[in-house]
This record gives sequence, C-alpha cells and structure tokens, in this order.
Amino acid sequence: MSLTVSPLFMLFISGVVAQDEWAVNYNSKSVCALKGSALTMECTYTPPSGHSVQKPFWTKELVTSGSEPPDLLDDPEYRGRVQYLGDEHRECTLRFRTVRKEDQSKYYFTFITNQPGGKYQGAGGVDLSVTDLQVEVPERVIEGDDVTLTCKTSCSLTVRPTFTWHRNGHPLSSSTDQLHLQPVSRENKDRYRCAVLGQNSPEVTLNVRYPPRNVRATSIRAPDSKSETLTCSSDANPPVQNYNWFKEGGSSPVGSGHSYMALQSGSYYCVAQNEHGSQKSAAVTVKVNPNNILVVVTGVVVGLGVVVAGAVFFYCRHVRKSKQQHLARVGDLDY
Repeated sequence: MSLTVSPLFMLFISGVVAQDEWAVNYNSKSVCALKGSALTMECTYTPPSGHSVQKPFWTKELVTSGSEPPDLLDDPEYRGRVQYLGDEHRECTLRFRTVRKEDQSKYYFTFITNQPGGKYQGAGGVDLSVTDLQVEVPERVIEGDDVTLTCKTSCSLTVRPTFTWHRNGHPLSSSTDQLHLQPVSRENKDRYRCAVLGQNSPEVTLNVRYPPRNVRATSIRAPDSKSETLTCSSDANPPVQNYNWFKEGGSSPVGSGHSYMALQSGSYYCVAQNEHGSQKSAAVTVKVNPNNILVVVTGVVVGLGVVVAGAVFFYCRHVRKSKQQHLARVGDLDY
C-alpha cells in the first residue's frame, strides 16, 4: 500500500508554492518481522525539480524546525546490521540483515537537498513490530485426545512462509503452521518446537492428563507383629485426590488415605481416584494375631488407668494443701 505524504514545511520558489512536488511513498505503513530474521522496508521518494539530493537517510526521530535527526546508519546499535539500498533520485529502501527485539519502533525516511531549506521527511513513517515464535498447545490435554499444536507469532507475517517442526530435535514431515498428533497417551513426553525463516520457537512438552494407573496396595508388618500397615501407590496426572480402602466382601470403605492400619485379618484393596477416573488395586492378604490386638488394647487401657490415677492423686494433694493453707490463715486471724 502506498502513502503520499505532505512536507513538514512549505518551500517557496519564485513566489510559487512547490509543496506538491515533495513526496515519500512507504509501501507499507507497518511491517512485522521475526526476531533474528531479515527485513526489507520498501520505499520511493520524489524530490522537487531543481533540487539535488545530497543526503538521503532513515531515522527514528521526527524532523523539527532547524534540526537534523540522527542517521540510523550512524547509530552503533544498527551499524553493520542495517543497509540503505536506495539512491539519491528515487529509491529509498532500507534492509535489516538481522532484526532484534529492540528494533521495534517507528522509522522515517528523510532527505536533504542542495537548496536552502531543502529538508523533507515522509510523515507517518513505518511501524516495525518484532515478534517471537511460540508453540500454542491446548489448555487441557487428556489421554486419548487428538491434539493440534500451532506455531504462532504475535502479529501477521507479510508473506506466508514454510514451517518446519521438530520432535526431540528431529525434523517432522509437517510444513504448515499446525502439527496434528492423534491420539496422545501419558507416555507422550516428547519435546516439540517449530521453526520458520530460520528462527526457532522454544520447546514445549505436552502435559497429558490421565486417570490413575498402576494402582498397587502393599503391606508392611510392624516389627512387634502387632499390626500391619497397608500403603496405596499410583501413577496419575493430576495426582490422586482420594484413596479409599475396602475389605473384600464389603461394600463400604473401611478407611481412607494413602496408608491404612489393618486391625483384622482379611484381604484388602485400595481404590485411587482423581478428576479423570479411578482404578482398583489387587487385594493383599493381612494376617493379624488376635492376641496381639488384645495386648495392644490392654496396654492402652492400662496406660489410660495410670494417667487417670495420677491425675486423681495430684488433684487430692492440691485440695489438701489448699485446706491447710486456709486453716492457717483463719488461725492467724483468731490470734
């Protein structure tokens, strides 16, 4: 798209206003480039008749009265990366060999002629946006889904390029901005990235969600053989939210949590559950000696009895001491 701009000031020649002869045409008002890629800003200009262009240049600053903005090619940040491809007659194209993120700005073409006041800048300029590549993945990926990865930029590229995809560093056959995976499983922990115009995106790894798998119940007998602790383990994403324990032959849970202490002999199994489903473990057999249970219960009762007896003893002692102190105070008053 071409844009013909007006001069910032009017040049008077032989009493006739000659502003219509000044012109700068930017092929695009705005361009978008990938960080690290090359970029060309195409441009043409027209000096007025009778003027010889002495200095054509690009700048990031607006012309103000009596000032000359700095030449982009003199800036150390651009030197060696930017090349003026124009001439002193009509062409004013600018080329970036390598675009940096810091290059995002507005750029103006300016030229100075051999006549007094012969300075002109194309109004409006060219807006340069610099973008990164990103691989977009669905917000939720569930095992068994067909998943599409999309190679995206923050702005539209002027030319539709050829995309390349890599999995774990190895190229894939897809050459569009999308990569289709079908279906995905919990084992899909590969790293994916896309590339275009020689630029690579950061790698992404799919976060595949799935219900509990490989649920297993194990039994650990205590050293004193008075109890057995059951533990439930599982592989799940997100992690298991609930563990419930069942005794075979029963329909209601006998316990919950990652671990469970079995007080009766029998076969027990656990059920692990998250938001995507549940899975039951194989049963484990527990043999608990009833005598050991009796010993445990007796020990608990005896222990409680000792605690209660001690409390009563100290309470009675406190009451007796309080009475003695009270009698002593009364005796003092009678005296």
